[in-house]
Amino acid sequence: MRASVHRLGMAHPGDLSQLAALFDSGVVDPRHVVAVIGKTEGNGGVNDFTRGYFTLAFSALLAERTGRRRGEIVESVPCVLSGGTEGVLTPHYLVFSRDPAADGPAGGPKRLAVGVAFSPPVPPEAVGRQTHVEMVAAAVGQAMRDAGISDPADVHFVQVKAPCVTAARAQEAAARGASVLTADSGRSMAYARVAGAFGVALALGDAPAGRLTEAAMFRDYDIFSDRASISSGVEVACNEVIVLGNAAGWSGDLAIAHRPMKDALDIGGIVAVLDDLGLAAAPQLVPAAAARVRGVLVKCEPDRRGLVRGNRHTMLDDTDINAQRHIRGALGGLVAGVLGDGRIFVSGGAEHQGPDGGGLIAVIAEI
Repeated sequence: MRASVHRLGMAHPGDLSQLAALFDSGVVDPRHVVAVIGKTEGNGGVNDFTRGYFTLAFSALLAERTGRRRGEIVESVPCVLSGGTEGVLTPHYLVFSRDPAADGPAGGPKRLAVGVAFSPPVPPEAVGRQTHVEMVAAAVGQAMRDAGISDPADVHFVQVKAPCVTAARAQEAAARGASVLTADSGRSMAYARVAGAFGVALALGDAPAGRLTEAAMFRDYDIFSDRASISSGVEVACNEVIVLGNAAGWSGDLAIAHRPMKDALDIGGIVAVLDDLGLAAAPQLVPAAAARVRGVLVKCEPDRRGLVRGNRHTMLDDTDINAQRHIRGALGGLVAGVLGDGRIFVSGGAEHQGPDGGGLIAVIAEI
């Protein structure tokens, strides 16, 4: 098996012209596409419909090129979009494909492995609760098996898109006699992210199972996974999971590495993950090195204590600009400055995803 990653730009959230060109040229076989992770220029909130717009356009294009039903594609190819391209961030998307005819040599080096999975639909009353944690953990295990990864240490990044509760979903649950954790869509998105982070930690062994409970959510910030990136939205009804790691049996020249980011100023974490892949930033990658980078994935969170290295920040108290938009812009600028490229997936809402007040960074590059 060989994994390929293409980082493509878009003129608007429904622009798939660069992917269509790769299909036309034969560079990418549409039948081999297994997942997409991208950034759209929406607000990143509950009513960010740029994510659904992209998914509609993508599934329509893939259906046209493969002859499969669009609904079948939506249910089998994870398409995880994060809204918000503040500052120097560039709207873009990563297309992951797998060529099953290109096996790696026996005993060869571990190379990029990609696995995907979908959980069953999550009932509204389960969102953000222990059942949700367990559903994510099961789906992560399934995606690892799909990637041919048996050792959790070989997993470097797990992207989950989880559903949240809307007013309509809350009413549907109430009609069945069930109660949701919260009917506030924004809070529901946050609880879904934490349930996803706990599910990844459970599947990978990043924390003891006995600590990954509802009682620890938003309370015990010593519990986290620095390999979990969780998004939530109204456009999905189940947990969509993408596992990225390095495994034997895969061919090609791509590998992935990750590092935790201890806070919003942790430029050392960025430099370290690049060094893990043989890329030297001094202080910025030279163009030849930057050309080897295929994807950059970052998760971040405004420090809830209101301080960054002892100095006060105002991200949580700004009435005009949401705190998540602040942190995406700040981290986007920091990482882009080192990489020399604004095509970076930066997602806010990093509760229990990396160290408290920090986050994580993963990079895919040619070795």
